[in-house]
Amino acid sequence: MRNAFVLCCSIAFAGAIGTANAQDWTKSKWGPADEIGAANYMTPELVVKAASLVKTGKTYPLGMIVDSKTPAYPPRSFKITVVQPGQAGIPGLGPNKATYNDDIIDSWVGIGSQIDGLGHLGIEHVYYNGNKLLDFADPTGLKKLGIEKVPPLVARGVLLDMAAYYNTDVVKEGTAFNVKEIEEAAKKQNVEIRQGDIVIFHTGWLGLVGKDDKRYSAGEPGLGVEGARYLTSKGVVAIGADNWAVEAIPFESPNLFEVHQILLAMNGTYILENMDTAALAADKGYEFLFVLGQPRWRGGVQGMINPIAIR
Repeated sequence: MRNAFVLCCSIAFAGAIGTANAQDWTKSKWGPADEIGAANYMTPELVVKAASLVKTGKTYPLGMIVDSKTPAYPPRSFKITVVQPGQAGIPGLGPNKATYNDDIIDSWVGIGSQIDGLGHLGIEHVYYNGNKLLDFADPTGLKKLGIEKVPPLVARGVLLDMAAYYNTDVVKEGTAFNVKEIEEAAKKQNVEIRQGDIVIFHTGWLGLVGKDDKRYSAGEPGLGVEGARYLTSKGVVAIGADNWAVEAIPFESPNLFEVHQILLAMNGTYILENMDTAALAADKGYEFLFVLGQPRWRGGVQGMINPIAIR
């Protein structure tokens, strides 16, 4: 079994590298010093246009609630501990007897709703803009491509309701969204995908959490390889979905997380995982103002997030 897995990984990397070399992916169109990738597509003019989408003022939190039972990619886990520092055995602090709670989080960052930074996934230890692992990765934090480099993401958001497209509550695992499916879903909703957009897929998959965690973790519908190339060619800033990896699993080929490689390493396009899209889809919120200020942990690979959709 182990030898088969190693062989599968070798085939996957060989295939990805062949595609990458053909595209000369190690050189960013924004220059050798660039560390923010597709965030460069955002302009003040596009932000102003995105803000004009707000008509009702209704807001939608796209981040899911996380606790110790939240299923996550192994071996990731989450734990919160609430403490009352220095208050044991006394009625309170000072003459006014002040008391307070603090919390300690012992957690992997890549759990729940999250943004994958450009230092997350690479190809044979080479990452976005040709950055080599040994040159920028350190146990104390990334020296380049850290999550603190990502500017606030404020853009036109586009929701593609793939559950409605397939006329189901939950799209079947392994279903890949490629050019045909993306274009047909967008046409059905009367929306156009444009440069500078943030595209999010609704599949109903997040609704399995707490009901069928085993199925939720075993696979998912999501973006296909052709679809990833299509969306990055349009100049989108980020792509998300209401599942744990955004891309279709089981994979379309022996290649492992090839969509991640296409988005992050080759194009600098951010990935938004476990977006809570149910309410937005129910209201047919296909266009909206997307706002995200991610945690600015210096050298971080990922960030727990709660983006806001505003209509």
